[in-house]
Amino acid sequence: MQSGPGPVSMRILDVGCGLNKHPGAIGIDRNPRSNADVLCDLDRVPYPFAPESFDLIRAVHVVEHVSDVIQTMEEFHRLLKSGGRLYLATPHYTDFSSFCDPTHRWHLNSFSFRYFGEDHGGFGYYTQAKFREISVRLRLLALWRWLGFEFLVNRFPHFRRLWEYYLCFIIRGKSMEFEFEKVS
Repeated sequence: MQSGPGPVSMRILDVGCGLNKHPGAIGIDRNPRSNADVLCDLDRVPYPFAPESFDLIRAVHVVEHVSDVIQTMEEFHRLLKSGGRLYLATPHYTDFSSFCDPTHRWHLNSFSFRYFGEDHGGFGYYTQAKFREISVRLRLLALWRWLGFEFLVNRFPHFRRLWEYYLCFIIRGKSMEFEFEKVS
């Protein structure tokens, strides 16, 4: 006999889901040939959902395509429940893939989202949407990963800063994965 309410399912929004929609998520995309549940232009906000509708938003290789990164992050903030999580993946600007796709509008680094957190560098006035950075994971090209640079960049924040400022044009990045928590 089961007592109490059943398991609560997590509501997940997969933004720009394409053909590989995350299992169990509601997928949105502008392309009718995608596996989206809802078709919408990702550059037009608000998206067709009520505020605080989702526990998790996944935006995998999407943010580099939108017309306004700040507006998109504000929309993610609006859609997340208090304490909800945002998972972003995007190419690092030193990777060939950042520039070979003509639909990429933005070329980002591991500090590009600091406007939304406590370490905003004096530029926190650009937006009211606030996120706490939970993790940043950089992937480097295979040679540098095998030589241990990826470990150093991900393990030591001061080394990541040194790498971004001085070394990333030699020891090139591949992609970045961010996890943020919505701050109300």
